[in-house]
Amino acid sequence: MNRYPYNNGHLLIIPYRHISKIDEMNEAERLEVFTLLEKSVNTLEKSLSAQGFNIGTNLGKVAGAGIEDHIHFHIVPRWNGDTNFMPVLGEVKLISEELKKTKSKLINYFSGKQ
Repeated sequence: MNRYPYNNGHLLIIPYRHISKIDEMNEAERLEVFTLLEKSVNTLEKSLSAQGFNIGTNLGKVAGAGIEDHIHFHIVPRWNGDTNFMPVLGEVKLISEELKKTKSKLINYFSGKQ
């Protein structure tokens, strides 16, 4: 889970090998990342009833990479009406559920207990 999520259930996928570019990933790493992307989407749909997703990566510091020397992929679940005026006017992001509670829900689905 992302420590500073955009939404509840915001996940990160980070390859084990320390690399910073997509073209440095080998075939096995690409397969593992996309397998985990698929599992993450399915898990978030089932556990949090996500209605859509933003999936992507920020390559390089100028693109907003918080971990610029280690490639990682974001999976951000979305729901109809999940954005509001708070981030725009109040510079505040509301998270509707405590992160540890969300983590517990996700662990059950990722481990196959649901």
